[in-house]
Amino acid sequence: MPALRASQALRPAIQPLRASSLRTARGFASASARMAASKAFVQGEPDAPVLNTRIPGARSSQRIAELSDVFDTRSINMMADYTKSVGNYIADPDGNYLLDVYAQIASIPVGYNNPALARAASTPDMVNAIINRPALGNFPSHDWAKILKTGILRVAPKGLNHVFTAMAGSDANETAFKAAFIYRRQLERGGPDVDFTQEELDSAMNNQAPGSSSLSILSFKTAFHGRLFGTLSTTRSKPIHKVDIPAFDWPQATFPQLKYPLDRHAEENARIEQACLDEVEHLIRTWHIPPAAVVVEPIQSEGGDNHATPGFFRGLRALTRKHNVLLIVDEVQTGVGATGKFWAHDHWNLQDPPDMVTFSKKAQTAGFYYGNPALRPNKPYRQFNTWMGDPARALLFRAIIGEIERLDLVNHTAKVGDYLFSKLEGLQSRYPEHFGDLRGKGQGTFIAFDNPKRDQFLAKAKEFGINIGGSGANAVRLRPMLTFQEHHADILVDAMEKIVKAL
Repeated sequence: MPALRASQALRPAIQPLRASSLRTARGFASASARMAASKAFVQGEPDAPVLNTRIPGARSSQRIAELSDVFDTRSINMMADYTKSVGNYIADPDGNYLLDVYAQIASIPVGYNNPALARAASTPDMVNAIINRPALGNFPSHDWAKILKTGILRVAPKGLNHVFTAMAGSDANETAFKAAFIYRRQLERGGPDVDFTQEELDSAMNNQAPGSSSLSILSFKTAFHGRLFGTLSTTRSKPIHKVDIPAFDWPQATFPQLKYPLDRHAEENARIEQACLDEVEHLIRTWHIPPAAVVVEPIQSEGGDNHATPGFFRGLRALTRKHNVLLIVDEVQTGVGATGKFWAHDHWNLQDPPDMVTFSKKAQTAGFYYGNPALRPNKPYRQFNTWMGDPARALLFRAIIGEIERLDLVNHTAKVGDYLFSKLEGLQSRYPEHFGDLRGKGQGTFIAFDNPKRDQFLAKAKEFGINIGGSGANAVRLRPMLTFQEHHADILVDAMEKIVKAL
């Protein structure tokens, strides 16, 4: 069959690495003893990072120069060779292998060149989805409902059994904002069966009220929700994201800036969180453009890995209910297992689920979940674009879910996160100036700390075979894959000690 022949062509050529043939980074011991306590999830990984050249080496530099002729390369972290990357290790054109705890900005769930994902990519269903990509709103595939129910909706947050699929995290949040506005105006109009007035239709074409509504989205200081026009107005993490771009006059509340360690500052943190909740309520009641929704990250990721307690989020949920404002939980970076729960908001033990939960990154697809059918617009084409998602990526997420379940990776990540955090506490006790405000205990591997020489720390890490990222002004953030194991944690902690000594 033609589809089968095409699927063969899509099958990647994955060659297992021979650990004995790789020159490991100086100072790292063999991983065989480290792996003895637990079976490695990934076969063919190097025993430890491999450093053949400085980064970038000659071949990488040549590739970067070639790319620079046609593409903006100023934000490049490193040039990668994905044909050789494997599991938790990212390779470059010079034959270097770095332990990757940044994972494509937290978006790789089960490792590079995962065999189960390669098999899913080689199926006739995937070939069909790629070469006959449908405009889902107009021409959905006959099996689109099945794909959703066996994949995206199979892991839907509790109480949210509907989904709107999208292209990326910014797109997911943007469409969730639109859903909030449409829902609010339908309520104000008298319900979904009440039609628009002619004045609304005419004024909307001139970007004027009443057709263009005076509504807002309340977000938090140091938040990040995306770079499209609506999401950018709720993003407050770095000026470089926003400067020169027109923005909506939408309210921002203070996100709790907790004191660490948490157990020593419980009373003070409770006062900090209550003050933030009081500010949220004040803004909901008084802001001159009424909020239709509050959007919040379970952990502010790009803004510096800022945490709040479950009590804060339960209080926020109560406020949104009290004032008939929707709650949108942005799980673009925190979702799909990284915090030791499939969805980070599961840590809150909410009695009343959020109104919408947005997702992307590790899901490899995007969209938002919702429970209330009234969040579906009352007329077609109100939430619409050509693609409205991507069946190929939905199929990939289904395969990712299969790997997560097969290896019990959510529970695994909770356990290995505890192991890693305890190791980092040891480093903090020896080098307190380099591991300030260590945070993320009990949050899987979603861990961060502050370092006064953060940018130098990140650059120096590559010299010791580690690819790692930062967030906010001073934070070093850990975003390993769900297949990250204790022997990887040992390698990472050993490397971190060498990094701080080198600094």
